[in-house]
Amino acid sequence: MATGKYSRVDGRKSSSYCSTAVVVVFVALCLVGVWMLMSSSVVPVQKSNSSSEEIANEAKQTVSENNPKQFEDSSGDLPEDAMKEDGNTINSQSEKQSVQDDQGGEEGNKVEDNKDEKVDTESNDTKNDSETTVEENQDEKTESQEEPKKEADGDEKKGGEAEGDETNKTEQTESEEGSGENKSETNEENKKSETGETADENKQDDKDASENNMETQEKDQASIEVFPAGSQSELLNETDAQNGAWSTQAVESQNEKKSQKSSISKDQYSWKLCNTTAGPDYIPCLDNWQAIRRLPSTKHYEHRERHCPEEAPTCLVPIPEGYRRSIKWPKSREKIWYYNVPHTKLAEVKGHQNWVKVTGEYLTFPGGGTQFKHGALHYIDFIQDSLPDIAWGKRTRVILDVGCGVASFGGYLFERDVIAMSFAPKDEHEAQVQFALERGIPAMLNVMGTKRLPFPSSVFDVVHCARCRVPWHIEGGKLLLELNRVLRPGGYFVWSATPVYQKLEEDVGIWKAMSELTKSMCWELQVIKKDTVNGVGAAIYRKPTTNECYNKRSQNEPPLCKESDDPNAAWNVPLEACMHKVSEDASQRGSQWPEEWPKRLEKSPYWLDSQVGIYGKAAPEDFDADYKHWKHVVSQSYLQGMGIDWSTVRNVIDMRAAYGGFAAALKDMKVWVMNVVPVDSPDTLPIIYERGLFGIYHDWCESFNTYPRTYDLLHADHLFSIIKKRCNLVAVMAEVDRILRPEGKLIVRDKVEIVNEVESMAKSLHWEIRMIYSKDSEGLIFVRKTTWRPTEVEVIKSATL
Repeated sequence: MATGKYSRVDGRKSSSYCSTAVVVVFVALCLVGVWMLMSSSVVPVQKSNSSSEEIANEAKQTVSENNPKQFEDSSGDLPEDAMKEDGNTINSQSEKQSVQDDQGGEEGNKVEDNKDEKVDTESNDTKNDSETTVEENQDEKTESQEEPKKEADGDEKKGGEAEGDETNKTEQTESEEGSGENKSETNEENKKSETGETADENKQDDKDASENNMETQEKDQASIEVFPAGSQSELLNETDAQNGAWSTQAVESQNEKKSQKSSISKDQYSWKLCNTTAGPDYIPCLDNWQAIRRLPSTKHYEHRERHCPEEAPTCLVPIPEGYRRSIKWPKSREKIWYYNVPHTKLAEVKGHQNWVKVTGEYLTFPGGGTQFKHGALHYIDFIQDSLPDIAWGKRTRVILDVGCGVASFGGYLFERDVIAMSFAPKDEHEAQVQFALERGIPAMLNVMGTKRLPFPSSVFDVVHCARCRVPWHIEGGKLLLELNRVLRPGGYFVWSATPVYQKLEEDVGIWKAMSELTKSMCWELQVIKKDTVNGVGAAIYRKPTTNECYNKRSQNEPPLCKESDDPNAAWNVPLEACMHKVSEDASQRGSQWPEEWPKRLEKSPYWLDSQVGIYGKAAPEDFDADYKHWKHVVSQSYLQGMGIDWSTVRNVIDMRAAYGGFAAALKDMKVWVMNVVPVDSPDTLPIIYERGLFGIYHDWCESFNTYPRTYDLLHADHLFSIIKKRCNLVAVMAEVDRILRPEGKLIVRDKVEIVNEVESMAKSLHWEIRMIYSKDSEGLIFVRKTTWRPTEVEVIKSATL
């Protein structure tokens, strides 16, 4: 990638500055007469200065304050169209670079204006300065390949800086001195960063040497990059979502007002460590003991449900002592660093079942579980052998794994092209979901208590429950009826539990009750089969595809839900012991099975034909345009134009997923994406599931149901400007910090004022600003979280920006 020539941004002047200034003043006095005669030629320059200021405000492209060696992501090559002209972006700015030099106070323009009247007494530095300026003005092709300069604050007072040889020295010095923190760092810190690593990274690399000796330091650009021009036409374009006929999970968001240019926030942000009994594992909505103690009852697991604080916390969760950079996938499926999740209770209780074992400085996962002690892959194949119609990775793509343990079942389903939404409560089985996420396996904290699961109706191809001790048959089958709500018509329920194959009195009683309940629900028992290797059995049921059985029942038990009951309403909606009818209208969702994977990923769902899309076009056109847009942005920018080492990325959240286009564009990457549809956005989550992807509903004003340090990358596409109307963005940023792993990445595409605010907060957190790009009123910022944390008594305040 071509690297531009930059003036210094550290505020220091060239060593030859004084001598150059004296010579320039002398030359200016000698030529003052000529200068007055030619004053008319200065006017266009003045206009150009004004123009350059406007462009700098419209298209902010920040020069790196970071050490290129400190970054551990290798920079990707720009595509060919990176050099093409695109509106008021790279080329228009590079054409003004020499004018920006004039604006900084250099006298080079005077020498250029009078280039035919050179004085012999000029120093070599002045000649170099003049020649460089002439060269920059004459070579637009070269300049279009260079990134624009970032002018240091107070340039007009400091005056210009000599280029040529001195510029090369400047760039070399900057590449050695940048540390990714504020420019006001001490000399001692700069000396440490000359090696290209922070103190935390040095410590971490020493610890990781035994495991990650193949993981070289990621090399970053000498400056914060801009996106390739070819991607800019789509990169920041955002059409406001039109709800139209689309329902939302909460009150409909107001239409966004037109963005107005705003200066960088002058606010000061202060951060301190969260002081909670949960320590490094703090989850605000699940560890709210003040609210939990006030609960009148816990018999329905109310204490495991969400109880969010009235005000979202703005504190930072500490990093556990001894934390190391997570092991890369797929090695992480078999082992993780012990100190990243230093819990041994599961190893002690479930060690004989091959869930997890302590092996030196690792926690290892042999791939077993309560029902598959001899390995998950054998168990997965046993299920398909029992019922070939399940067809892993073709007919069956998205499943729900209830009571997942450490999620080895879901971890090995990736080899069959199946993704599993695994969930379990935060309970006495210490850190089971945390283990799963640290391994790189999809999992979330949730419990089947008094509220519906945060999923739409009829979306999972299969629901699986291996030895999950859930009392499905009690209270009118309320919990099993919730699984019926989220199971797709024609989908399967795989129940692998002791009542299926054991004859103990309790098991026999449960089997009898389950048989009666499933029959009354019109679930058809497809097969019962025993696995001789693991010594367990499985019963597989199928949900009906019509209402014929419901209408023929002699008793209305369980009852059918009222017509007014929306099966897709799922955010904080109480559970009810009723069933929703199956859609029999051929144009409605649920009446047909989706295309086989992977065709279903790219094809617009049949039931969108009669609807208007969230961006105002016909829904199928909206869907196709969104998919093409994200394929272009991901392939041309995210995968190669931003310098992300994707081998370090496994767990991803798309914080505002819309149609799931971002996740779909990452299909061939070794990542999985949790698609989040905010509760105040159009309800597009059923479309995401129809494509063979998964996700949940969530309100970003509250804490996310996951442990700290469990995601590698968060992607926010025009989310913050929407939730800012009702959420505290400082609390949202604290939540982002909580769920991101150290060295995790955040990409925010939004209005310029939002990007500026995120930049301010990221700097106050000492995060590394890796890229800032803006065009018109739209902007993007890409930052990397650091391992830095305040001490117990230290309060951090950012410098006024």
